Amino acid sequence: MALYGGVGASALPSELIVHIFSFLSARDKLRASAVCSRWRECLFYPALWPELKLRLGRGTGGAGSSSDETPKLEFLMRKFGSFVRELQLEFAPVEGYPVRWRDSLNNYLEQVLCVLRSLKNNRNLQKLSLYGDTCILQEEGILDGTHLTQVDQGGKKIKEIKQLFEETLASSRQLKWLSSAFMLGMVTPNSLSTMSNLSANSLEHLSLLDNQAPPLIPSIELGRLLNLHSLALDFCDFTSEMCQVLSNSDHMPLHRLSLVLHGTVLHNKPLDITPGEVDWQALVRHSANLRVYIMALDVHSQDLLSVLKPSLPLERIHFDSYSTCASEAALDLISRQYCKTLSHFILVRDLMERDDTGFPDLSDNRNEDPLVLLAWRCTHLSLLIIHGYTVWAHNLIAISRLRGSNLKVLAVSEESIDFDQDQLLFQDEDPIHNLIEEVSLGLGRPWNPMMDTNIVLSEPTQHFFREMQRFSEGI
Repeated sequence: MALYGGVGASALPSELIVHIFSFLSARDKLRASAVCSRWRECLFYPALWPELKLRLGRGTGGAGSSSDETPKLEFLMRKFGSFVRELQLEFAPVEGYPVRWRDSLNNYLEQVLCVLRSLKNNRNLQKLSLYGDTCILQEEGILDGTHLTQVDQGGKKIKEIKQLFEETLASSRQLKWLSSAFMLGMVTPNSLSTMSNLSANSLEHLSLLDNQAPPLIPSIELGRLLNLHSLALDFCDFTSEMCQVLSNSDHMPLHRLSLVLHGTVLHNKPLDITPGEVDWQALVRHSANLRVYIMALDVHSQDLLSVLKPSLPLERIHFDSYSTCASEAALDLISRQYCKTLSHFILVRDLMERDDTGFPDLSDNRNEDPLVLLAWRCTHLSLLIIHGYTVWAHNLIAISRLRGSNLKVLAVSEESIDFDQDQLLFQDEDPIHNLIEEVSLGLGRPWNPMMDTNIVLSEPTQHFFREMQRFSEGI
């Protein structure tokens, strides 16, 4: 482009070109780097790449982490891995069993190695967030020792991944956010011990999730993280001892705690070591602004009731199940104990095949529906999502009137809504139209039943990981 007086853009000083390029998106920066060598030199200036957010693979429509993306990842990490300050990376599910899973898993291992090899000497790293999503295969029993051996003979790649991750923690100097979920054995109970003292002192958020592994956060290592503001882990791994460590006066008050309770692992991870009422009371005394987010995946109500202590400051809870069913007793306890703190309530049951009996009805008495009581008691309720349970139309209207415009999100799938046949006898107009009109009037804004259930039927652990990040970032 010619400038005034016939001077071209190439005559501009590099500092000015870098400043202009700072307004481009990451995608546009990469495209602009192909224009000429001068632009390429300026576009790969470290200050232009403080963060990278990547998602590899084509998800459920493709073959997982595609090998086509590996060269692109290698290029990005070679250019920016040694100085990038924030890296957020999600891997698409390792799928294709039994035809393509070997190639997909091998690509996944190579891509993880590529990332960690570039990060291991990065002393500027402040945020590292990795989501592997291989837990889908773990739950199906495909990623056991026999199958892994077929892809990674002798476990050489897994061992190198563990070593590189520990080297990354050891070389870090100002890490503030460390998040790893379902990264196929990358994190071990010894990983945190390799973190430098500087990063241990600066770390504000920690989330290590892998429901197939032993506890990843030893209490002794948690004691080093004095400035921790938010924490996420498996509920079964959150012990009474950890609660006591976080309650010590030398620790900064904790603001966010995200816990995932997975019913399929309870036979290997008993709940009897989780905090009791006295432990929660001590933690809340030290961390007065603490709020807790819990996701319960296929958990029986009696197990959930055993860990929901009165002093637990529950703000968000998400029930998600395939084979189990939430009970009226669980909803009643939640609405009574957490009426002053609960703001988000999600109740989802994903049935592969719906039988003739319809969705379960949580209430034996339609005049005392537990969902209506929850809306009445929980005065701070701002989000309510329901699918897979019967919601009576007149109760849905009552909920909208009780919470009004303060209920920012009311999402109920159309197939979950049922109508009292006795009341229909007195209605001349279409019942669906009348329901939409009444609920919209109660909320003070237009409302419609949820038609696309894919919004709530996303992979549960991925939903927890993303919601946990938003929950923790919202401090």
